[in-house]
Amino acid sequence: MKFARFASRALSGLALLATLPFTQAEPLKIGYSDWPGWIAWEIGIKKGWFEDAGVEVDFQWMDYVASMDAYVAGQLDAVCMTNGDALAIGGTGKPSVGIVINDYSNGNDMLVAAPGIDSVSELKGKKIGVEEGFVAHLLALKALESAGLGADDVEWVNVPTNETPQVLATGAVDAIAAWQPNSGQALKTVSGSSPVFTSADAPGIIYDLLYVSSESLEGRRDDWQKVANVWYQIVEYINNENNIDEALEILSARVALSPEEYEPFFKGTKILPLRLAKKVWEDNDSLKSVYGSSRIVNDFNVDQGVYDEALNVESYLDPSFTKAVK
Repeated sequence: MKFARFASRALSGLALLATLPFTQAEPLKIGYSDWPGWIAWEIGIKKGWFEDAGVEVDFQWMDYVASMDAYVAGQLDAVCMTNGDALAIGGTGKPSVGIVINDYSNGNDMLVAAPGIDSVSELKGKKIGVEEGFVAHLLALKALESAGLGADDVEWVNVPTNETPQVLATGAVDAIAAWQPNSGQALKTVSGSSPVFTSADAPGIIYDLLYVSSESLEGRRDDWQKVANVWYQIVEYINNENNIDEALEILSARVALSPEEYEPFFKGTKILPLRLAKKVWEDNDSLKSVYGSSRIVNDFNVDQGVYDEALNVESYLDPSFTKAVK
Protein backbone atom coordinates (compact mmCIF):
# COMPACT_ATOMS: atom_id res chain seq x y z
CA MET A 1 0.00 0.00 0.00
CA LYS A 2 2.80 2.38 0.84
CA PHE A 3 4.41 1.63 -2.53
CA ALA A 4 1.09 2.17 -4.30
CA ARG A 5 0.61 5.59 -2.67
CA PHE A 6 4.24 6.54 -3.58
CA ALA A 7 3.75 5.42 -7.18
CA SER A 8 0.49 7.33 -7.39
CA ARG A 9 2.10 10.52 -6.11
CA ALA A 10 5.07 10.07 -8.47
CA LEU A 11 2.78 9.68 -11.47
CA SER A 12 0.80 12.72 -10.40
CA GLY A 13 4.05 14.68 -10.17
CA LEU A 14 5.13 13.58 -13.66
CA ALA A 15 1.74 14.57 -15.02
CA LEU A 16 2.16 18.02 -13.48
CA LEU A 17 5.66 18.40 -14.97
CA ALA A 18 4.31 17.46 -18.38
CA THR A 19 2.01 20.49 -18.29
CA LEU A 20 4.85 22.92 -17.53
CA PRO A 21 6.64 24.67 -20.43
CA PHE A 22 10.07 23.17 -21.24
CA THR A 23 12.78 25.73 -21.91
CA GLN A 24 16.06 24.73 -23.48
CA ALA A 25 19.07 27.02 -23.50
CA GLU A 26 19.63 28.77 -26.80
CA PRO A 27 22.76 27.76 -28.72
CA LEU A 28 25.79 29.90 -27.97
CA LYS A 29 26.21 32.11 -31.04
CA ILE A 30 29.88 32.53 -31.96
CA GLY A 31 31.26 34.56 -34.86
CA TYR A 32 34.44 33.32 -36.54
CA SER A 33 36.29 34.32 -39.67
CA ASP A 34 39.14 33.55 -42.04
CA TRP A 35 42.15 33.08 -39.77
CA PRO A 36 43.85 29.71 -39.14
CA GLY A 37 43.54 29.90 -35.35
CA TRP A 38 39.81 30.51 -35.68
CA ILE A 39 39.10 28.16 -38.56
CA ALA A 40 40.48 25.48 -36.24
CA TRP A 41 37.11 25.56 -34.45
CA GLU A 42 35.84 23.81 -37.58
CA ILE A 43 37.48 20.59 -36.40
CA GLY A 44 35.35 20.50 -33.26
CA ILE A 45 32.27 21.34 -35.31
CA LYS A 46 32.83 18.62 -37.91
CA LYS A 47 33.71 15.97 -35.37
CA GLY A 48 30.71 16.65 -33.14
CA TRP A 49 32.82 17.36 -30.08
CA PHE A 50 30.57 20.17 -28.84
CA GLU A 51 27.60 17.80 -28.79
CA ASP A 52 29.75 15.26 -26.97
CA ALA A 53 30.61 17.92 -24.39
CA GLY A 54 26.94 18.72 -23.85
CA VAL A 55 26.92 22.28 -25.19
CA GLU A 56 24.99 23.54 -28.19
CA VAL A 57 26.84 26.08 -30.32
CA ASP A 58 26.04 28.02 -33.46
CA PHE A 59 29.26 29.06 -35.17
CA GLN A 60 28.52 31.79 -37.72
CA TRP A 61 31.03 32.26 -40.53
CA MET A 62 31.49 35.83 -41.75
CA ASP A 63 34.06 38.46 -42.68
CA TYR A 64 36.15 39.62 -39.74
CA VAL A 65 34.87 43.19 -39.49
CA ALA A 66 31.30 42.01 -40.10
CA SER A 67 31.65 39.53 -37.23
CA MET A 68 32.70 42.32 -34.86
CA ASP A 69 29.82 44.49 -36.06
CA ALA A 70 27.37 41.65 -35.44
CA TYR A 71 28.82 41.14 -31.98
CA VAL A 72 28.51 44.84 -31.10
CA ALA A 73 24.91 44.76 -32.35
CA GLY A 74 24.12 41.95 -29.89
CA GLN A 75 23.58 39.32 -32.58
CA LEU A 76 26.38 37.11 -31.22
CA ASP A 77 27.31 35.90 -27.75
CA ALA A 78 30.98 35.78 -28.63
CA VAL A 79 33.39 36.55 -31.44
CA CYS A 80 36.95 35.66 -32.39
CA MET A 81 39.08 38.82 -32.30
CA THR A 82 42.62 40.03 -31.79
CA ASN A 83 43.39 41.39 -28.35
CA GLY A 84 43.80 44.86 -29.82
CA ASP A 85 40.47 44.88 -31.60
CA ALA A 86 38.70 43.61 -28.48
CA LEU A 87 40.02 46.66 -26.63
CA ALA A 88 39.01 48.94 -29.49
CA ILE A 89 35.46 47.64 -29.36
CA GLY A 90 35.44 47.86 -25.58
CA GLY A 91 36.70 51.42 -25.63
CA THR A 92 33.81 52.44 -27.84
CA GLY A 93 31.09 50.77 -25.80
CA LYS A 94 31.09 46.95 -26.00
CA PRO A 95 33.34 45.37 -23.35
CA SER A 96 34.05 41.64 -23.58
CA VAL A 97 36.13 39.00 -21.86
CA GLY A 98 38.75 36.80 -23.55
CA ILE A 99 38.47 33.25 -22.23
CA VAL A 100 40.54 31.22 -24.73
CA ILE A 101 43.81 32.22 -26.39
CA ASN A 102 43.69 30.55 -29.78
CA ASP A 103 47.11 31.57 -31.06
CA TYR A 104 49.57 34.29 -31.74
CA SER A 105 50.45 35.37 -35.25
CA ASN A 106 53.78 33.86 -36.28
CA GLY A 107 54.35 35.20 -39.75
CA ASN A 108 50.90 35.59 -41.29
CA ASP A 109 50.77 39.33 -40.55
CA MET A 110 53.19 41.06 -42.88
CA LEU A 111 54.64 44.32 -44.08
CA VAL A 112 54.86 43.60 -47.81
CA ALA A 113 57.06 45.90 -49.90
CA ALA A 114 56.95 46.56 -53.63
CA PRO A 115 59.66 45.15 -55.93
CA GLY A 116 63.03 46.80 -55.39
CA ILE A 117 62.49 47.43 -51.68
CA ASP A 118 64.31 44.80 -49.65
CA SER A 119 64.33 46.21 -46.12
CA VAL A 120 62.26 48.28 -43.74
CA SER A 121 64.88 51.04 -43.69
CA GLU A 122 64.31 51.62 -47.42
CA LEU A 123 60.72 52.67 -46.69
CA LYS A 124 61.84 56.01 -45.24
CA GLY A 125 59.94 58.78 -47.03
CA LYS A 126 57.70 56.28 -48.82
CA LYS A 127 54.00 55.40 -48.65
CA ILE A 128 52.57 52.54 -46.59
CA GLY A 129 48.99 51.41 -47.14
CA VAL A 130 47.29 50.12 -44.02
CA GLU A 131 43.89 50.13 -42.34
CA GLU A 132 44.70 52.68 -39.68
CA GLY A 133 44.00 51.69 -36.08
CA PHE A 134 44.01 47.94 -36.76
CA VAL A 135 46.68 45.46 -35.70
CA ALA A 136 48.47 45.60 -39.06
CA HIS A 137 49.10 49.29 -38.36
CA LEU A 138 50.69 48.37 -35.02
CA LEU A 139 52.85 45.76 -36.78
CA ALA A 140 54.02 48.36 -39.31
CA LEU A 141 54.99 50.72 -36.49
CA LYS A 142 56.89 47.89 -34.81
CA ALA A 143 58.69 47.24 -38.09
CA LEU A 144 59.70 50.90 -38.41
CA GLU A 145 60.93 50.89 -34.83
CA SER A 146 63.14 47.88 -35.59
CA ALA A 147 64.84 49.93 -38.31
CA GLY A 148 65.28 53.02 -36.17
CA LEU A 149 62.40 54.83 -37.89
CA GLY A 150 59.25 56.42 -36.52
CA ALA A 151 55.69 57.03 -37.70
CA ASP A 152 56.65 60.44 -39.14
CA ASP A 153 59.33 58.93 -41.37
CA VAL A 154 56.74 57.49 -43.78
CA GLU A 155 53.49 58.61 -45.39
CA TRP A 156 50.44 56.62 -44.26
CA VAL A 157 47.64 55.80 -46.68
CA ASN A 158 44.44 54.52 -45.07
CA VAL A 159 43.31 51.41 -47.00
CA PRO A 160 40.75 48.73 -46.02
CA THR A 161 42.75 45.56 -45.35
CA ASN A 162 40.93 43.51 -47.99
CA GLU A 163 41.92 46.10 -50.63
CA THR A 164 45.62 46.26 -49.79
CA PRO A 165 46.74 43.75 -52.49
CA GLN A 166 45.08 45.77 -55.25
CA VAL A 167 46.43 49.07 -53.94
CA LEU A 168 49.98 47.70 -53.87
CA ALA A 169 49.50 46.42 -57.42
CA THR A 170 48.52 49.88 -58.69
CA GLY A 171 51.75 51.40 -57.41
CA ALA A 172 49.84 53.93 -55.29
CA VAL A 173 51.83 52.80 -52.24
CA ASP A 174 55.30 51.37 -51.72
CA ALA A 175 54.27 48.80 -49.12
CA ILE A 176 51.18 47.46 -47.38
CA ALA A 177 50.58 45.98 -43.96
CA ALA A 178 47.99 43.19 -43.81
CA TRP A 179 47.19 39.75 -42.45
CA GLN A 180 46.46 36.49 -44.22
CA PRO A 181 44.88 35.85 -46.62
CA ASN A 182 45.37 39.47 -47.78
CA SER A 183 49.13 39.55 -47.18
CA GLY A 184 49.58 36.34 -49.16
CA GLN A 185 47.37 37.67 -51.92
CA ALA A 186 49.55 40.77 -52.17
CA LEU A 187 52.64 38.59 -52.63
CA LYS A 188 50.89 36.66 -55.40
CA THR A 189 49.42 39.71 -57.09
CA VAL A 190 52.59 41.80 -57.21
CA SER A 191 55.45 39.85 -58.74
CA GLY A 192 58.73 40.58 -56.98
CA SER A 193 57.13 41.93 -53.82
CA SER A 194 58.45 40.59 -50.53
CA PRO A 195 57.71 40.56 -46.79
CA VAL A 196 60.27 42.86 -45.18
CA PHE A 197 58.84 42.34 -41.68
CA THR A 198 56.34 39.84 -40.29
CA SER A 199 54.73 38.95 -36.98
CA ALA A 200 57.36 36.20 -36.66
CA ASP A 201 59.83 39.06 -36.06
CA ALA A 202 57.74 40.18 -33.07
CA PRO A 203 56.00 37.06 -31.72
CA GLY A 204 53.22 37.97 -29.32
CA ILE A 205 52.52 41.40 -30.80
CA ILE A 206 49.18 39.98 -31.98
CA TYR A 207 47.19 37.43 -29.96
CA ASP A 208 43.93 35.94 -31.20
CA LEU A 209 41.25 35.01 -28.68
CA LEU A 210 37.65 34.01 -28.19
CA TYR A 211 35.92 36.98 -26.56
CA VAL A 212 32.56 36.56 -24.83
CA SER A 213 30.02 39.21 -23.83
CA SER A 214 29.81 39.84 -20.11
CA GLU A 215 26.10 39.00 -20.10
CA SER A 216 26.54 35.61 -21.75
CA LEU A 217 29.54 34.77 -19.59
CA GLU A 218 27.63 35.55 -16.41
CA GLY A 219 24.59 33.49 -17.39
CA ARG A 220 26.27 30.54 -19.15
CA ARG A 221 29.64 30.14 -17.44
CA ASP A 222 29.43 26.32 -17.30
CA ASP A 223 28.67 26.15 -21.02
CA TRP A 224 31.59 28.41 -21.84
CA GLN A 225 33.85 26.15 -19.82
CA LYS A 226 32.71 23.28 -22.04
CA VAL A 227 33.61 25.36 -25.11
CA ALA A 228 37.08 25.97 -23.66
CA ASN A 229 37.47 22.24 -22.98
CA VAL A 230 36.61 21.43 -26.60
CA TRP A 231 39.14 23.99 -27.82
CA TYR A 232 41.96 22.14 -26.11
CA GLN A 233 40.65 18.88 -27.49
CA ILE A 234 41.01 20.48 -30.93
CA VAL A 235 44.54 21.68 -30.12
CA GLU A 236 45.59 18.24 -28.91
CA TYR A 237 44.24 16.73 -32.13
CA ILE A 238 46.08 19.29 -34.30
CA ASN A 239 49.36 18.74 -32.49
CA ASN A 240 49.28 15.01 -33.20
CA GLU A 241 51.31 14.55 -36.39
CA ASN A 242 49.14 11.57 -37.34
CA ASN A 243 46.17 13.95 -37.75
CA ILE A 244 47.79 16.72 -39.78
CA ASP A 245 46.50 15.56 -43.18
CA GLU A 246 42.92 15.30 -42.00
CA ALA A 247 43.21 18.59 -40.12
CA LEU A 248 44.41 20.40 -43.24
CA GLU A 249 41.55 18.92 -45.24
CA ILE A 250 39.00 20.25 -42.74
CA LEU A 251 40.63 23.67 -42.44
CA SER A 252 41.21 24.20 -46.16
CA ALA A 253 37.67 23.13 -47.08
CA ARG A 254 36.27 25.98 -44.98
CA VAL A 255 37.98 28.54 -47.27
CA ALA A 256 37.78 26.55 -50.52
CA LEU A 257 41.50 25.90 -50.87
CA SER A 258 43.46 22.70 -51.30
CA PRO A 259 45.32 21.34 -48.25
CA GLU A 260 48.61 22.12 -50.03
CA GLU A 261 47.58 25.75 -50.58
CA TYR A 262 46.43 26.12 -47.00
CA GLU A 263 49.42 24.60 -45.24
CA PRO A 264 51.63 27.77 -45.34
CA PHE A 265 48.84 29.80 -43.69
CA PHE A 266 48.59 27.20 -40.97
CA LYS A 267 52.34 27.28 -40.35
CA GLY A 268 52.25 31.08 -39.94
CA THR A 269 50.04 30.74 -36.88
CA LYS A 270 51.25 29.48 -33.51
CA ILE A 271 48.28 27.61 -32.06
CA LEU A 272 49.01 27.28 -28.37
CA PRO A 273 48.86 23.92 -26.61
CA LEU A 274 47.57 23.98 -23.05
CA ARG A 275 51.03 24.03 -21.46
CA LEU A 276 52.12 27.11 -23.43
CA ALA A 277 48.75 28.80 -23.14
CA LYS A 278 48.98 28.70 -19.36
CA LYS A 279 52.36 30.47 -19.56
CA VAL A 280 50.95 33.13 -21.88
CA TRP A 281 48.19 33.76 -19.33
CA GLU A 282 50.82 34.74 -16.75
CA ASP A 283 50.66 38.47 -16.10
CA ASN A 284 53.82 40.36 -17.05
CA ASP A 285 54.74 43.21 -19.40
CA SER A 286 56.49 41.17 -22.10
CA LEU A 287 55.08 40.04 -25.45
CA LYS A 288 55.18 36.50 -24.06
CA SER A 289 52.16 37.45 -21.95
CA VAL A 290 48.73 38.30 -23.36
CA TYR A 291 48.59 40.96 -20.64
CA GLY A 292 51.84 42.59 -21.73
CA SER A 293 50.83 42.45 -25.38
CA SER A 294 47.41 43.92 -24.60
CA ARG A 295 48.96 46.81 -22.65
CA ILE A 296 51.06 47.69 -25.70
CA VAL A 297 47.97 47.63 -27.92
CA ASN A 298 46.08 49.63 -25.31
CA ASP A 299 48.67 52.42 -25.58
CA PHE A 300 48.54 52.16 -29.38
CA ASN A 301 44.76 52.57 -29.39
CA VAL A 302 44.99 55.69 -27.24
CA ASP A 303 47.74 57.13 -29.49
CA GLN A 304 45.57 56.50 -32.55
CA GLY A 305 42.54 58.15 -30.97
CA VAL A 306 40.51 54.94 -30.96
CA TYR A 307 39.51 55.89 -27.42
CA ASP A 308 40.60 58.68 -25.12
CA GLU A 309 41.90 56.97 -22.00
CA ALA A 310 43.71 53.69 -21.38
CA LEU A 311 41.43 50.79 -20.45
CA ASN A 312 41.75 48.32 -17.61
CA VAL A 313 43.33 45.47 -19.59
CA GLU A 314 42.84 42.96 -16.79
CA SER A 315 39.05 43.22 -17.02
CA TYR A 316 39.19 41.99 -20.64
CA LEU A 317 40.97 38.74 -19.81
CA ASP A 318 39.93 35.72 -17.75
CA PRO A 319 42.50 32.92 -17.44
CA SER A 320 40.30 30.76 -15.20
CA PHE A 321 38.76 28.81 -18.08
CA THR A 322 42.14 27.67 -19.35
CA LYS A 323 43.36 26.92 -15.84
CA ALA A 324 40.29 24.71 -15.27
CA VAL A 325 41.02 22.51 -18.30
CA LYS A 326 42.36 19.12 -17.21
